[in-house]
Amino acid sequence: MADQANDLGLPTKPARPLVPPRVTDFSRLGSEPRPEPASSPGAPADQIERRKMIVGREISLSGDISSCDRLVVEGSVEANLHECREMDIAESGLFKGNASIDQAEVCGRFEGDLVVRKRLLIRATGHVSGSITYGELEIECGGKISGAVQAQQEDSATSYLGRVRAG
Repeated sequence: MADQANDLGLPTKPARPLVPPRVTDFSRLGSEPRPEPASSPGAPADQIERRKMIVGREISLSGDISSCDRLVVEGSVEANLHECREMDIAESGLFKGNASIDQAEVCGRFEGDLVVRKRLLIRATGHVSGSITYGELEIECGGKISGAVQAQQEDSATSYLGRVRAG
């Protein structure tokens, strides 16, 4: 561009635009290393992470929770939990209500009706109270459990197969 003259006859240059120029060198944008995903997209592990629900610290939630593969409770939840595979209750977490799940790890508190089809792990800081039914039970030293506690009843077909294989 040619220089322009002002009212005094002195040469001037046009003002710079206030907006910074656009970056058009895209080769540098993706150059930072990115962590590789643990599995390829569409793999079952990837689907689990997409159906993960986290209730953070100092958050309260109440209602019905369904169709999540993993629930992480760091705050307070008062709910009925349906169709969920795993539940983790952090040390700061409290779950009140009913839950029927495959696996649970409790570092905080659970109060209510709990059915764990596979493994219930109560950590040293955990306290589970209410009506508890479990497949396997592990309690760390210091963990507490109270209420009506019972092992899950095997159905007759499962117990029969166990006896046949053992014999």
